[in-house]
Amino acid sequence: MSKYTSALRRAVGLSALVAAAPAFAQSAEGDDILVVGQRDAPIEIAPRGLAVSLGEEQFAGVNAVNTEDLIKYAPDFFVRTRYIGDNNAVPGFRGTHSTQSARSLVMVDGFVVSNFLGNSFAFPPAWGIVSPTEVRQFDIVYGPYSARYPGNSMGGIVNISTRPPDRTEAFGTVQAFVQPYRQYGTRQDFQGYAAEAGFALKPDNSPFGFRASLRRLRNDSQPQQFYQLGYSAGLYGNPSAGPAVTGGYADPALIPIGGKTAVVIGDYASVATRQDQARGQLRFDSGDVHAEALFTYWWNREETLEPQTYLRDAAGNPFYGDASGRASFGGHTYLLNAATSYRLGIAQKDEWLAGLKLEAPLLGFDTRLNLSTLRFDRQRSRQSNGHAAGIAHGAGQLTEQGPTGWYTGDLLATRMVGAHELAIGTNTSLYETDQSVFDTLNWRAATGRTLRTRTFGRTRTIGVFAEDAIGLGASTLLTIGLRADWWRGFDGGLTARATTGAAAGQLVTQRYAARSDSALSPKLAVKRTLGDGWAAELSLALATRFPTVGELFQGSLNGDGTFNVNSFDPNLKAEKSRDANLVLRKRLGPVTMTGSLFYQRIRDAIFSYTGFNAAGVSSSSFKNINVTRQYGAELIAEAKDWPLDGLDVDANAAWLDAVTVRNAGDRASEGVQFPRIPRWRLNGNLRWRLLPALQGVVGVRYASRPNTDLDGLQRGDAYGYTSELFALDVKANVDVAQNLRLSAGVSNLTNDRAWVFHPYPQRTFLVEAGVKL
Repeated sequence: MSKYTSALRRAVGLSALVAAAPAFAQSAEGDDILVVGQRDAPIEIAPRGLAVSLGEEQFAGVNAVNTEDLIKYAPDFFVRTRYIGDNNAVPGFRGTHSTQSARSLVMVDGFVVSNFLGNSFAFPPAWGIVSPTEVRQFDIVYGPYSARYPGNSMGGIVNISTRPPDRTEAFGTVQAFVQPYRQYGTRQDFQGYAAEAGFALKPDNSPFGFRASLRRLRNDSQPQQFYQLGYSAGLYGNPSAGPAVTGGYADPALIPIGGKTAVVIGDYASVATRQDQARGQLRFDSGDVHAEALFTYWWNREETLEPQTYLRDAAGNPFYGDASGRASFGGHTYLLNAATSYRLGIAQKDEWLAGLKLEAPLLGFDTRLNLSTLRFDRQRSRQSNGHAAGIAHGAGQLTEQGPTGWYTGDLLATRMVGAHELAIGTNTSLYETDQSVFDTLNWRAATGRTLRTRTFGRTRTIGVFAEDAIGLGASTLLTIGLRADWWRGFDGGLTARATTGAAAGQLVTQRYAARSDSALSPKLAVKRTLGDGWAAELSLALATRFPTVGELFQGSLNGDGTFNVNSFDPNLKAEKSRDANLVLRKRLGPVTMTGSLFYQRIRDAIFSYTGFNAAGVSSSSFKNINVTRQYGAELIAEAKDWPLDGLDVDANAAWLDAVTVRNAGDRASEGVQFPRIPRWRLNGNLRWRLLPALQGVVGVRYASRPNTDLDGLQRGDAYGYTSELFALDVKANVDVAQNLRLSAGVSNLTNDRAWVFHPYPQRTFLVEAGVKL
């Protein structure tokens, strides 16, 4: 991509921001709560620091099939969604890496759906527990500035509020989408659909309300990875050492393999995903008493059964590799392992969320109790040992998970005492995992099992907090908070089959010693209305994020059954951050401008990379980075009915500098921009009511090219890299009748080819119809 193209794209994003700034406007007094977005609904989480609330008006401007799509234009925020129905959609705030999933606290109606069993793309929030059409409101708070939330809010907090059963109605939505995809030798049109129906019952004068819905999502995604030929110095110069093949794509834009140009030879198959969801909510409201029960079940199945080879042998037949483990292409011989290439796979994940919420006055306090559990009822994946074994139902492996899930509890009590709004409470959580990997004789039936490894463990956190929001006159609010947490990692262990030594052939178990830790986290925020349309807030905080089960307890054994201390670090320290955020807002008639300056310094940041561990041995695993630091600035513009009636614009720009300051495990990373963090993010969403029944929408997202690796040596715009992103989206909403809306849209209109190691979707067409009765 040329520098001129990059400049043009940046200009498009900036123009959306500038368009929202008025030339002339009258001032108005600022609100006492600084929240970006909708103004007609209260935010559901404590708005300390930069806070964003999105509702119906903003949702209308999004081509949304995944629930997380609804927040794709939020300021300085992203979700790593690689395709419609993606199961690994990790959110990121500001300078949070797209695989640092444990730094984001995500809730549905206050019930935790964040997967703190690990810290990577494999542990995303359970977005699929709720469908996009059941979302009433999205609230986002950046940073750990409220004592009410644990240290996993170090990046930020997201709360999804679902639609309550506050009236009797029936509803339904159908969607269809198609993506013409062209990359290397893969040239297919991938398509899918989603259908949902439900009802709500709210009898007159009854305290009870009930809502239920069913949804199915079916999609064939673009391939998420591509096979490449391996390199061997001893074979490379000998073209006769392997069977001659054609059809590979030598691509100098890819990360070189062995210092040689990478050769792409096939794809990992389209991901055929099917997701079914059933949801029920029962509410009781009588006076000051509120009770709510939520249950939702999510069935998920992914199949990768048709990997495609681009290679052809001398007779023109598809070539998937042979027993030689070699292939000659372009006059050179490469490695091609037939047992690990073009694998077939099936993954199943069934999970359910049950939550109970009670609100009532108690001893002069307004109290709220949330209890919830999310359980993986069944989670297993099957994979063949190569293509030949795949189509013949031969050998492979099975990964099973369970019992796995988490339990959470939150108790909050608030009370006004003069100028003081007191809040006290406690949070607790228990996360547990148990994963086994088997070798199988029949990969598809998962028969003939032989246990290879088993990992298991638990973490428990108990926190208590107190906050006092003190009104200092009519224009100033001072909030002081203190949080204390007690953490324990326990019941951790690893089982594997020894391959050498006296224990050869036997299963050997290594158990890890239990660990405990604690932390105090003070918070401070000052909010002031300055007059003449100005308002400001300064927030300061310390936060501690304790290691997850996956970071602590998922290592390996040596071949003789002894513990391999180099595979991971069971003694990881907790991450500790110092945070500051200054927010300024100016109301200018129909336009609101919000500026934000932020700073975060993290000691002992946990990150997986190749470097030296505490024993001075190079390994690829989770390690503590001594110090990382980020700071930046954000500018957000909101215009309603300006400069034309019916025209609403939301636009934002962010600049950030996130670097590794000190890293004894990898000195080359010091002073380098942290991986996958762009210096610039620009988002804009324009919604124009062209006619009473017709709304046109334009959305834009831009992120500059970041580093791909910790040392800043890998920067590119191709498979394997994290690339620059430019997505231009359009949509039209037509209100056919009062209760019937039709929509049509195109995501990534310009067909920009962006990568987050995996490919993002290319141009995708969407049509939708929604009805309420």
